[in-house]
Amino acid sequence: MTVASQVKQTLASLKSAQANLETFALNTQNKNAKQTYTQAAQSTQSIINTLEKRVNEIEKEEPQYKGF
Repeated sequence: MTVASQVKQTLASLKSAQANLETFALNTQNKNAKQTYTQAAQSTQSIINTLEKRVNEIEKEEPQYKGF
């Protein structure tokens, strides 16, 4: 597995985790838990944004990895 595909796989996993955290925040009635889930979702989104930039860089440097 190439580094590009590993980064993309990690990105997909993070997006899934972030969506789960948002769902947990919406489904809980506990204010502390809701805050924790929301903060974790926001932190995860920040990491996703950074990795998406890296994926774009990889695809520009190595066009053969675009779309994988």
